[in-house]
This record gives sequence, C-alpha cells and structure tokens, in this order.
Amino acid sequence: MSIVERITNSVGQLPPSKQALVLRYVDSLSNEELVGVPGSSLLRFAGTIDPVSISEMDDTIEKDCEKIDPGEW
Repeated sequence: MSIVERITNSVGQLPPSKQALVLRYVDSLSNEELVGVPGSSLLRFAGTIDPVSISEMDDTIEKDCEKIDPGEW
C-alpha cells in the first residue's frame, strides 16, 4: 500500500472534526516558506573548525544520534 493510500485510509476512519485538523495540517505544510541562505555564502566558514572539535562532534553524533528506538512510535 502506498503512503497516499495509507493516509487516505487512516484519515477516512477519523471523525470529520479530526479530518479537518488533518487537512489544516497538510495545508500548513504546503504553505511553508523555505528560509535560508545560499550555500555559497557559507563557504567562508569552510575549514574554520579545528580537527579535534570535528572529531569530538563526530564521536558524539555516532554515540548519541544514530540510535533507533523501535518503541518510540
């Protein structure tokens, strides 16, 4: 079953008041404005973090951020 089919099926089982909430949420996603800066303007920062700090960040990400909690959902 595709994602769209799953969403349609799930939303179809909700009462109308909840369906309206889902629709407002979906509308809000499509109306979001992307805000940011071009990557080219960040190039001046390339190479400014020392190797020790990069290694510490890499270790922390590997240790703390790459975990999956199967019971989370």
